[in-house]
Amino acid sequence: MPEPVFDKKEQLATIQGLLLDGEGVDAVFDCKGAGTGFIGITSKRVIYFDKAFMSNKKVISSLPYSRIASIATEGETGFFGGTSKLFLTTLGGSHIEFDFRGADKAKLAHTMVLTHLLAREETR
Repeated sequence: MPEPVFDKKEQLATIQGLLLDGEGVDAVFDCKGAGTGFIGITSKRVIYFDKAFMSNKKVISSLPYSRIASIATEGETGFFGGTSKLFLTTLGGSHIEFDFRGADKAKLAHTMVLTHLLAREETR
């Protein structure tokens, strides 16, 4: 398995501490703005650290690939390197948005998640 892509070593360590047997980390990206602090993409799920989910609580949420209905991305380039967003829709209809630092990160996250979603469909 290739080395994971990550922005901050401590965020990678947090995600690695949450792995299940046989699960590997593809990437951990730092996010900006209120709410999600970072997102981990693993071989089995998307894990995200949410600072605003329940008032002052810090919550780690997991979204298995089997619960993702759709995925989308958007990017903006700008003077300071731009931003990018990843949007996930769950089978239950919830929408989750991740705002990345850097114009290319959402595209990379999109590719990684989509790869897992398509691989899951092929094994059905």
